[in-house]
Amino acid sequence: MEDQFTGALSAWAAGVTLVTIADGRDDVGTTVSAFMPVSLDPPLVLVSLALDSYPAEVLSRPSLPAVRFAVTLLSAAQKMLAGRFAAEGRPSARLALDDVPHVRGSLSGALIPSEGLAALECSVARRVPAGDHLLVIASVIGVPYTAETGDPLIRFRGRYPVL
Repeated sequence: MEDQFTGALSAWAAGVTLVTIADGRDDVGTTVSAFMPVSLDPPLVLVSLALDSYPAEVLSRPSLPAVRFAVTLLSAAQKMLAGRFAAEGRPSARLALDDVPHVRGSLSGALIPSEGLAALECSVARRVPAGDHLLVIASVIGVPYTAETGDPLIRFRGRYPVL
């Protein structure tokens, strides 16, 4: 059943985002395709993170040092960047973005790569454990940029197809 379910889900085309967090110790980042808007009023989004991942751990800490993070909606030109942040054993977000234009979000403190389709700064509103994932519902507290043009980076059947 699990293989069939995984195969069925691979037929779902999804936009690819990059979630970055200023951890206090280092910068954390991961590629996420399970992202969606939730509400316009108030502005809310949802990010789904693997429960056993370091980003989920950082956003789950009871002391809440990392309650803010950034989401960058990646452009098709950022396929290599998505791969860097999806790789096992990846370096810190700071090192992974070393050769990529980026800024540190003024509201989240998270690293935000330039040249995406849009970037959001978010504040955790609620965490919901769901099976092997952590659903993070977050208030959008800022929109550092929105590109006027560009194609989205899409994940479909385990690849990034050319549109």
